[in-house]
Amino acid sequence: MKLSYDQIDHTAAFFCCHIETDEPMKRHTTFQIGGPADRFYTVETSQQLAALLNALVQAEIPYLVLGKGSNLLVSDQGFRGAVLYLSGKFREVKSLGDGAIRAGAAASLASVCAFARDNGLSGLEFAWGIPGSVGGAVYMNAGAYGGEMKDVVKRVESLTPEGKTESFFGEALDFSYRRSRYTGKEEAVTFAEFQLEPSSGAQIAGKMEELMGRRKAKQPYDMPSAGSIFKRPEGAFAAALIEECGLKGLQVGGAQVSPKHAGFIVNTGGATCANVLALIEKVQETVLREKGISLECEVRVIG
Repeated sequence: MKLSYDQIDHTAAFFCCHIETDEPMKRHTTFQIGGPADRFYTVETSQQLAALLNALVQAEIPYLVLGKGSNLLVSDQGFRGAVLYLSGKFREVKSLGDGAIRAGAAASLASVCAFARDNGLSGLEFAWGIPGSVGGAVYMNAGAYGGEMKDVVKRVESLTPEGKTESFFGEALDFSYRRSRYTGKEEAVTFAEFQLEPSSGAQIAGKMEELMGRRKAKQPYDMPSAGSIFKRPEGAFAAALIEECGLKGLQVGGAQVSPKHAGFIVNTGGATCANVLALIEKVQETVLREKGISLECEVRVIG
């Protein structure tokens, strides 16, 4: 069934949102993979986002709220729905005083980490180098090197599919390993507040550079990927299991298990979604057969 975007386009135009038709999603994901989205709306304010969410729900049109696209694998056929690409106010980062920072969902983690460092606030060093946005990081409780979003996020603002603003604190955010109250739900994260601790800017910078050095030495930082592809199984590490099964460097089309870090699948050039999914399946089947452990995919597959 062909979806009608007339009313959505009218709403987007009324609220001065930029509209693209059949926009290739490979331009907007860190994997550099993905076919065209029916509509691609650039949204800069909460008012615009609320209006479009409400219109899309009324029209029963699927939608995807997008920041940096760092944990997404989009179908080669694209997305039959509307992408709401966050920009403008959603990229802003500001100080609230007393060690608190407020950041929009589309602000890159790099920009928030740099802001914290420049303001002598410690706690986000672990996130330096995670190639995602605040919204995506909250959605999946992103973490690395012993730190997680749950350690520093104190409050999150979001919009319901009907465009209602909500706010959640502390335990209500329901953070756990690679999950939050937003995981698998349709609420759109809009802003997050971080509570950090005063420290020396030089010490913070030193820690950030140390972790970045470790990241670059061990991970395929210079190649398109969606980050870590599998969740950590209980009592083991996905990358170690994959490497022990001799799967480093295994390739399907342009998709490859990184020779540098077996926990990553990289796009060596021209990889398709089908290539990546076939490679994921091969890895899962081999690890299950040889190690008796089921690897769960961490990346969101869209379309």
